[in-house]
Amino acid sequence: MISIRNLHKSFGDRIILKNIDLDVAQGETVAIIGPSGSGKSTTLRCINLLENPDRGELTIGDKKYDFNKLSKHEITEIRRTTAMVFQNFSLYENKTALENITLPLIKAKKYSKKDAEKEALTQLEKVGLVDWKDHYPSQLSGGQQQRVGIARALALKPEVILFDEPTSALDPERVQGVLEIIKEISEQRITSIIVTHELEFALDVADKVVFIADGEIVETGTAKEVLKNPKDERTIKFLGHFADKLEYVI
Repeated sequence: MISIRNLHKSFGDRIILKNIDLDVAQGETVAIIGPSGSGKSTTLRCINLLENPDRGELTIGDKKYDFNKLSKHEITEIRRTTAMVFQNFSLYENKTALENITLPLIKAKKYSKKDAEKEALTQLEKVGLVDWKDHYPSQLSGGQQQRVGIARALALKPEVILFDEPTSALDPERVQGVLEIIKEISEQRITSIIVTHELEFALDVADKVVFIADGEIVETGTAKEVLKNPKDERTIKFLGHFADKLEYVI
């Protein structure tokens, strides 16, 4: 469904990503893990062109794109087939929860206001926030803001949802509620790529786990293969910090 080949990205003289090859099947949930600064989030941002890759190819469905030769139409097309859930929520502070969802539907998808509000309410109900539809981000907890962000992504009906460390900015007591919603999305077989440090969650939910270190993919396999029986020394060293937690996850 999604295929990335030979993805490279640098910032000045600093190489962030090199030779990234990644395949995500239709309906698959892929978790990307790795040390801080390894290139995990940059990989997601390159997929939906929040960052411009230096080179590489992206295939979504039957459409293939060369990152070096993207037209404005192709850039719009890629962004419309992907939706990002950000670690810092990225909501409009001067818009209500409802408006944060309806605005991209009206602007990007050309929904009427009535249809946009209907879709927004449907998604807010799924994340348990219908009663908070008229609240502004400052009136919502971090967990609630992230659920609005997830509802916004779902409303766009993308071919793939990209989750960029969706719980990293949350207080510990808010994390579980957001993870449960993401698990429901995974169970619905909505194609998802999740950058996460929640390894127990990755073991429970992901069909495939990708370990990135030093800007390259070091190891790929099923969640149990990578998290329970890693082969590469860098993966083993990284997971050693989480051994106690992973031991008790089935």
